[in-house]
Amino acid sequence: MTETQPATTRGAASTKSSSNGARTARRAAHPALVLLVIAGAQMMVVLDGTIVNIALPSMGKYFAKSQTDMTWALNAYTLAFGGLLLLGGRMGDVLGRRRMFILGLTLFSLGSFLAGIAANFGLLLAGRAIQGIGGAIASPTALSLITTEFQEGKERTRAIAVYAAVSGAGAALGLLLGGILTNYLSWRWVLFVNVPIGLVLIGGAFLYLHESERLRGRFDFVGALLSIGGMLSTVYGFIHVAHSGWGNTETFVVFGLAVVLLVSFVVVEAFVIAEPMMPMRIFENRNRSGAYLVMFVVGAAMFGMFYFITFFIQGVRDYSALRSGFAFLPVAFTIGIVSQIIAKVLGRTGPKPLLITGTVLITSALLWFSRVSPSSGYLDTLLPGMILLACAMGCLFVPLTVTAVSKVANTDAGLASALLNVGQQVGGALGLSVMTTVFGTAGRNYAHDHASSLMKSLGASVGGDQQLARRIAGRIKAAGNNGLQPSDVQHFVKSLPVPQQDAATRFFAGPYRDFTHGLLAHASGQGFLMGAVFGGVAIVAAVVLVNVKKSELPSDPAAVAAAH
Repeated sequence: MTETQPATTRGAASTKSSSNGARTARRAAHPALVLLVIAGAQMMVVLDGTIVNIALPSMGKYFAKSQTDMTWALNAYTLAFGGLLLLGGRMGDVLGRRRMFILGLTLFSLGSFLAGIAANFGLLLAGRAIQGIGGAIASPTALSLITTEFQEGKERTRAIAVYAAVSGAGAALGLLLGGILTNYLSWRWVLFVNVPIGLVLIGGAFLYLHESERLRGRFDFVGALLSIGGMLSTVYGFIHVAHSGWGNTETFVVFGLAVVLLVSFVVVEAFVIAEPMMPMRIFENRNRSGAYLVMFVVGAAMFGMFYFITFFIQGVRDYSALRSGFAFLPVAFTIGIVSQIIAKVLGRTGPKPLLITGTVLITSALLWFSRVSPSSGYLDTLLPGMILLACAMGCLFVPLTVTAVSKVANTDAGLASALLNVGQQVGGALGLSVMTTVFGTAGRNYAHDHASSLMKSLGASVGGDQQLARRIAGRIKAAGNNGLQPSDVQHFVKSLPVPQQDAATRFFAGPYRDFTHGLLAHASGQGFLMGAVFGGVAIVAAVVLVNVKKSELPSDPAAVAAAH
């Protein structure tokens, strides 16, 4: 990475300086304080993924939304973040990294506040989208600012190492903090916690960071809008199918629009825009394209897996948010340990064996999780799958980064590595929507197949009270595919005459609870199975497309991976 090419530089040859040099910070500061500001921002962005994930079931209960609906709370963020990441980096290049860093933190903090105070689901999604936009600006400029603030050599290497360590620790901290805040305060605090941190970081950036040299260039707003529109249409299409199936006009209209927008994006980037945010030349190298494809489908499988596991352990196994956070901790620690080992052996083995191993492991983890049932325990089923998943991720991330930047021109190094992050985020959003579609279809089929046995159990629970049986059956039918949320059940039972409340409570706490747990377990298993299909695609891509020779690797692969 060169001094004038930050982590997400677009690589336009015509880009030139628009100023005579970098301006000084308003106050002198120790390098450790400067690094604290930069690394703190990255920690906040990385932490958001896991801290919110733990709180999703609680959010769903508050807004009376189903597991399928709650995918939007993740996708609103990931689509905005992944879709605007390249544009955000370009804005830092052209408008100044410190200025855009502060803007990104401001938007991220504002989005966190709006989502935290959300009184309805729409405002929550709007806040999450604003968070994603802020993250897409702050994250690439944070790494780029290291090249502005720290001299090349040991000082910069040390700063990059801290930055990389913070990125890894953010996931583990998010799991714990998300569980603690949700369990003892409210799901809102997993969002509110970003606000004071963001304000402190904004103040630190304003006072202590230097402004970078500004470069001349154009913004590819057309490409950004087409890509986000295409991805949003695709995700909406799959979520719509999860609710309504394939047999309606809206589904085909939405998917048709997605195809038009995404094809238009490729055409515009390849032939129309003079300075595209995603120049097609970056895909000419087969190894690099293979790395992007592997990351895309691995992201699809990984996001869906974490999402379904979270809802399974809280919705079926009745884990609290705090216990869920602790349950995921072995994943974060195992990833850190395996990644360190892989970084050391990469130079001797080359990326391909490690990528094949990682993709086989993640596919195996998904197949293992497809066996879940309502009685699946943590030690006998969930933990072994989580360890497999963690080993897979540890095997993949460093080799994928090194493969993506191998034999790339200096002007494209930042773009090459940034596209991995884009692929992971976008793949995660699309993969989660596809797995949710399978989940929804499997859930509907399970409900249809077990409806008669549920009605028999209802009759046995209420005795001869046919009026009560009809009311309960009608309420279940009115809930549709979303099912009755716990708050719905409580409200319904309280609305009944007192003599009928005990019988209704017995039914909902017994047969209906068993029915919903069975449905969630079966549908989750089918979703995991779909994820295994993504894993199979990743295995093929790793075997067929990636063939980086050991001689083509940088002298220090671990340092390159950390720097990108």
